[in-house]
Amino acid sequence: MPGAPRPAPAEASAGALATAPGGPAALPRTTAGGTSPRDLWTRSRGFLVAFAVLLAAGLGLAALSSGARHGYLDPRSADPYGSQAVAELLKARGVTTRVVTTAEEAADAAGPDATLLVTDPDRLGETQLRSVRSAIDLSGGRTVLLAPSTLSLPALAPGTRTDGDGDAPDTDLAPGTACTLPAATTAGRAATGGGHRYTATTPGAAGCYPSSGHPTLLVLPTGVPGGDTVLLGSEDVFLNKNLAAEGNASLALQLLGSRPHLVWYLPSLADGDPDAAGTGEGQDFFDLIPAGWSWALLQLFLAAAVAALWRARRLGPLVTEHLPVLIRASEATEGRARLYRKADARDRAATVLRAAARERLAALVGVPATRAHDPAVLVPAVAARLTAGPPPHAPDALLFGTAPTTDAALIALADHLDALEREVRTS
Repeated sequence: MPGAPRPAPAEASAGALATAPGGPAALPRTTAGGTSPRDLWTRSRGFLVAFAVLLAAGLGLAALSSGARHGYLDPRSADPYGSQAVAELLKARGVTTRVVTTAEEAADAAGPDATLLVTDPDRLGETQLRSVRSAIDLSGGRTVLLAPSTLSLPALAPGTRTDGDGDAPDTDLAPGTACTLPAATTAGRAATGGGHRYTATTPGAAGCYPSSGHPTLLVLPTGVPGGDTVLLGSEDVFLNKNLAAEGNASLALQLLGSRPHLVWYLPSLADGDPDAAGTGEGQDFFDLIPAGWSWALLQLFLAAAVAALWRARRLGPLVTEHLPVLIRASEATEGRARLYRKADARDRAATVLRAAARERLAALVGVPATRAHDPAVLVPAVAARLTAGPPPHAPDALLFGTAPTTDAALIALADHLDALEREVRTS
């Protein structure tokens, strides 16, 4: 604009550094959407602390739970949920206890002088169920099934079904007036409630410890004389922590001590399916995960997704923020210049100076902004405005030349660009 004060060459060069696009990457900037690592830590530290507390609490509870239930129903475990007390009492009565972990071992060890105790029938696969069923039909001994449900009853005890699970008002039950099993009538009240209740259509079945009209202990005859199958709706009778209460010890000893040998079957992960192993179709890791964990993982994934959406960066229009301290443009320009000088980025500084000069000259000579960096369009238009004679340096060398190699050459380039712009403005 005529009459308006123009900046000095040094100020114009500094202004080019400040206003040119693509300024130095090393200079920190304050933008509406930018966040620094410190801001991220400030925003997320509460969430991280809460997550750490929950994780520590979960690990602590898991450790306590695993310690309390270590060796569940294991006759070698003295923990509250183990069954070492029963095994020791049986040993004192002359009953030998053998622990097996596969259905094949359990079937081989079964016989007319042995009691086979299956601690977790619902965990068995089809092949294991067939092995146990074979032992029930052919051994002539006793088989005790702890808390079998609809998952294993059709294979192990056909004609028997559950009638209400876990809704007994009391875990300690009386044998009942219709009970004809001597072991139950001798023991009296026992902790057989709180689990499964059974209904059987098998002739000769004897039921004891009724809950809501259905027995929680059921004795079924087998095809071999002298053999029987005992269904017990709850395993609490055999736990160390419950053995001394009511008539639990008496009932446990009579159920498991009727034969001189006891085969204690604890199903394990090693109890694989021989048919599947022969075909190379064994269980993988995901087959061993209980179904409930899949839902839990899904819920955790959804919670993490919701948290990510909640904490995610919002994308939208830039918003002007009022800075707590106003910084003069000259100070910001000098700071950028020092960064360029510290990095010896003369080529970068020259590129920024020339790009800013080309954009301003394009606006003065009527070249569109999209063609401001095209030498075939800008240089002729600028040369046409130089009416006072050719300048000391050609416009094409100034606007599109090589990068200076020294600081003095960079300063000279800035002065020549200012002189060229001044000449075009006044022409």
